[in-house]
Amino acid sequence: MEKWLKTFEPAGLFLGTIIGTIIIAATLNWLFRRFIQRSTLIIRNDPTNYVFLRHAITGLVYCVGFGWAIYNLPDMRAIANSLLAGAGILAVAVGFASQHALGNIISGVFIVVFKPFRVNDRLRFQSGLGGVVEDITLRHVVIRDFENRRIIIPNSKISEEVIVNADFGEDKICKWVEAAISYESDHQLAKAIMREEAEAHPLCLDNRKPEDIEQGEPIVQVRLIALEENGARLRAYVWAKDSAEAFSMGCDLMEKYKERFTAAGIAFAYPKRVMIYPGDKDDATMPK
Repeated sequence: MEKWLKTFEPAGLFLGTIIGTIIIAATLNWLFRRFIQRSTLIIRNDPTNYVFLRHAITGLVYCVGFGWAIYNLPDMRAIANSLLAGAGILAVAVGFASQHALGNIISGVFIVVFKPFRVNDRLRFQSGLGGVVEDITLRHVVIRDFENRRIIIPNSKISEEVIVNADFGEDKICKWVEAAISYESDHQLAKAIMREEAEAHPLCLDNRKPEDIEQGEPIVQVRLIALEENGARLRAYVWAKDSAEAFSMGCDLMEKYKERFTAAGIAFAYPKRVMIYPGDKDDATMPK
């Protein structure tokens, strides 16, 4: 019986170490998640550092636990000793094979240290993708887009990307609300309508300086910014508390502009073409 137990002792130690490692890692992960939630909601701490640290500690526990379990198997220990003899070649091979993984880990550390974005920041990329940062792991960043889908971007890729961060620094944002009207329409009346509707919106902020108020500057500036092929383009500069409210306000204002312009007889710009057919004798524009 004693001999039988000694025979299976390494295997039991191996399985026990694996199971213990999984339990310890899961417990630490759960404790860190609870701590992050409490510190974020109650103390208003930035969760970025804690999230990355949670993944780092969990990964370290797995590496140490699994390494110790393998080392305790006599057969695997002999293989490990053989591998150590060629450690130099092995290091080169492993380094070459894992260069992308190491690059992602290093990029993740730089993201946490320099903080170009944080957990819960709203990001937009040149490709048109965008959303809210949900998690920063050792390998990648998880972004929840506005359709509640998850975008997975490797840390090394996102570190090289040009990012528009709506929450970096000041949350307040100037929303551009544009409308293109026909050349025959009264653009001064259109500007007045756009300013009136924007200033009446409950999400519009008064971002004027004291000197602007003294000089009688309006809360919302509306300018004619371009004379295009099909009409004149007007733009209202409307301030909002953050990007979420700015988007909602912009949608509301576009709907209001459509209603008010239709009631006032202001036509939106649309493509126009004059078709001239050869042989049309009644067309005065045909060359004689």
